[in-house]
Amino acid sequence: MATAAPVPASADSGVDSGFGNVGVDIDGWVSDPATGDIGPLVPGTANTDPNEYKYELQCHLGGGDFDTPCLARQIECNNGPDGEEGIPVTWLSRPRGVPGAVWAHHSGPTCLYDARPEDLLPRIAADIQRQFESLPVNAGTVVAQPSPHTLRGAETNFYVEAVEQQFDVTMFGQQVHIVATPVQYTWNYGDGTIFGPQPSMGGPLPQDRWGEKTRTSHAYGTTGDFQVVLTTTFQGTYSVNAGPPLPIPGQGQFSAPPQTVSVWRSLTRNYADDCNVNPQGQGCPGVGATR
Repeated sequence: MATAAPVPASADSGVDSGFGNVGVDIDGWVSDPATGDIGPLVPGTANTDPNEYKYELQCHLGGGDFDTPCLARQIECNNGPDGEEGIPVTWLSRPRGVPGAVWAHHSGPTCLYDARPEDLLPRIAADIQRQFESLPVNAGTVVAQPSPHTLRGAETNFYVEAVEQQFDVTMFGQQVHIVATPVQYTWNYGDGTIFGPQPSMGGPLPQDRWGEKTRTSHAYGTTGDFQVVLTTTFQGTYSVNAGPPLPIPGQGQFSAPPQTVSVWRSLTRNYADDCNVNPQGQGCPGVGATR
């Protein structure tokens, strides 16, 4: 089991081992209200936590002294987010701004892998596009009018029901909140016709207006079953540790599951009698239709 070598304590951070405040712009530490974990305050953001925090090595007794039996059983910190080694620490807290407040044990022992959040921001920014494109974003639901059958030569109205989505992920040990907003849509109607990318998601028509041409409608020239595929383009923003939202440089494209549309043809015939007189006449109930 790995053990920590004696490291002199720092009055500000609890330890000066390359993880302290010396030479590093850290505005403070905050507690995650959901998990209780302590994390660095992103520079430039407001600190609303009523407590202030500092850390000490797990087995540190103060000054240059360490608890030798503790060193033999301290936790191992050799499997960080990027495989790096960390340090075993315990967290102390006290009320912020209260004169004479005493530091008390808050949590731990736990592993501290990086006490320099500003070093991680460029790494998150460089990797955020890949992370964005790997999210399980729902491209939306495709609706066709009429459906599932439509007529050859008639306008079939297509539209999509898509919404903004939010995700919380961990990147390099930091909490990142991502918002994905649909901005463009591409329709592949399954017969070789592709429309988009364009900003209109379309919209529903009342049934008495089915067959009208709309921004996203399509008229099929042949009969058959066609797989309609929608691809939605999303624009994203991200924030690190509840910091301000930042734009994700690129866009993410996500496709909805294919929807089958059956295109039929219509025939018009005149008959001398009706189905009461001739139940087996063309077009009467129970008589096969022509597709």
